[in-house]
Amino acid sequence: MAVFVALGAFLMTLVGGWVAQRVTDRRHLVLGLAGGLMLGVVGLDLLPEAIEAAGGLVFGVPAALLLFVGGFLFAHLVERLLAVRQAAHGASEERVPQVGLTAAAAMVLHSLMDGVALGAAFQVGGGMGAAVALAVITHDFADGFNTYTITSLYGNARRKALMMLFADAAAPVIGAATTLVFTLPEQLLGCYLGFFGGALLYLAAAEILPEAHHEHPARSTLLFTVAGVGFIWLVVGLAQ
Repeated sequence: MAVFVALGAFLMTLVGGWVAQRVTDRRHLVLGLAGGLMLGVVGLDLLPEAIEAAGGLVFGVPAALLLFVGGFLFAHLVERLLAVRQAAHGASEERVPQVGLTAAAAMVLHSLMDGVALGAAFQVGGGMGAAVALAVITHDFADGFNTYTITSLYGNARRKALMMLFADAAAPVIGAATTLVFTLPEQLLGCYLGFFGGALLYLAAAEILPEAHHEHPARSTLLFTVAGVGFIWLVVGLAQ
């Protein structure tokens, strides 16, 4: 059952990527929406789940929050190192394509964990499985949208963006299938979600949203960002 539901996530991810491609003439709105979706996913979905799943305190601070900060700093460090490396080879100040691919790969890994969570939920019971299925299928639209947008934003060719999009779409199906063999420990899943959330927030706050407002500091861009956050809030609320 979990694998069948994951096929819905596969299709929804592709729909999100298709939408991201079709609105290139409104790029600032696309980026504004992507930033809002990413912010909503991190603050309203990933982080609360990570804190609950990771458990325990490390010197008075929840382990998930420490990993969240670590993920933010890791994303910043990777981008800086790649930028310095590019500058050393005489490249321009444009965004480094490898950063986009790395971020997209993290999105794929996150979608893989979505599939694992989906399979584990159905192991617990049908009610839990249905709730998680709603959240996974709906927010995989945002995953597909963000995966294609991030990969393209950093100057990667359309072929690579599509490749990462299809990998992101297939990941939940693979993740759900793995639960037929084993179950990922909840604490490890929580730690991963905290780290990934920090990296995703860095991309949203330091890259996506500034780019969205760079050439078009329009009120509509801000409204699309707020709409992205509101959409994820709606998804999380419906999944309760």
